[in-house]
Amino acid sequence: MTTAAGSSEAPTRLKGKYSAMIVCWFLGLGSLVSWNSMLTIGDYYYKLFPNYHPSRVLTLVYQPFALGTIAILAVNESKIDTRQRNVAGYTLFFLSTLALVVLDLATSGKGGIANYIGICVLVACFGVADAHVQGGMVGDLSFMCPEFIQSFLAGLAASGALTSALRLITKAAFEASHNGLRKGTMLFLGISTLLEFLCIFLYAFFFPKLPIVKYYRSKAAFEGSKTVSADLAAGGIQTEARGDEDDDKQQTRLSNKELFFQNTDYSLDLYLIYVLTLSIFPGFLYENTGEHRLGSWYPLVLIAMYNVWDLISRYIPLIECLKLESRKGLMLAVLSRFLLIPAFYFTAKYGDQGWMIFLTSFLGLTNGYLTVCVLTVAPKGYKGPEQNALGNILVLFLLGGIFSGVALDWLWLIGSHQKF
Repeated sequence: MTTAAGSSEAPTRLKGKYSAMIVCWFLGLGSLVSWNSMLTIGDYYYKLFPNYHPSRVLTLVYQPFALGTIAILAVNESKIDTRQRNVAGYTLFFLSTLALVVLDLATSGKGGIANYIGICVLVACFGVADAHVQGGMVGDLSFMCPEFIQSFLAGLAASGALTSALRLITKAAFEASHNGLRKGTMLFLGISTLLEFLCIFLYAFFFPKLPIVKYYRSKAAFEGSKTVSADLAAGGIQTEARGDEDDDKQQTRLSNKELFFQNTDYSLDLYLIYVLTLSIFPGFLYENTGEHRLGSWYPLVLIAMYNVWDLISRYIPLIECLKLESRKGLMLAVLSRFLLIPAFYFTAKYGDQGWMIFLTSFLGLTNGYLTVCVLTVAPKGYKGPEQNALGNILVLFLLGGIFSGVALDWLWLIGSHQKF
């Protein structure tokens, strides 16, 4: 075993950068593929539970558990082992997705309130797993190079694009067959379960052994981080015990309260980004866009367009001249997105499907772009333990925005012909 170096200077060669970026992409994919699977197979659950508003109710069940868990984890992030937290999150994702398949097979794909409650319980597990993984991974990657967190965020978006593509393929392949919707859904959930298992393997055994990852975690440990010791041990690095005086110097860091007040605008940015997005996606797109020529394909196409443009936009900040770093510029861009609310309202009432597809694509484009800009710019200038803590705070506000958006999404039903 080697020991964590006391020097903070970067080595001349950092091997494994591109491998780490690929792994981060897959870990981001695994962070949301289960939940996006639930959103994308909404047409199947609307068939089983037509009177229960599945896309809205399941999202509303998911978010309190995600928000409550991340709040607890964010407050105690400096005491929680990152490796155990992330492995637990991916394992819970795997088991919950597998349980969805088992539940459907055990009930032969029947509806009913009991089955619906069972699905809601598993969705709550998704929320707990999401809080473990998103906060843990964003915090962990915040003290590494920005390309890692960008790859992770791109993987989050890719989970939506991938699930949408798979859903369209399975719908087309099984639409004409007997019980085709259910067959496509089971294949879909099976693929998601395998992806979650892959993420457990990649994070637990491959990622910690990459030289560039070991370097950044060693640097964070030298700066006083206590959350990376298990990951360093998994990578073959043992942290050295230090004297009390050196330890006190290294652990001098800004408190969570000080970090929050220094980054209030970034926290508000993420909150408002996701308040707007989740007040429209996915509930409004499933239930409030009317009937069009695409028929039952229409909501699936809208969801797919959102996910594809959300994914594409997360690569735009890699082009330096297109990356928005101004704090005032970010806030202005975030606030201007609220003009989409009247745009969606009047398009749903008077426009055709082409305009709705355009607006949905623009919603995804701005969501992904602004998310990456905020989460890559905010951690700059802080020490490793502070960057980890700030990453958890920002994810807390992101999930808070999602929860608020999901609650506000029900307001679209006011004045409509649908029942609450």
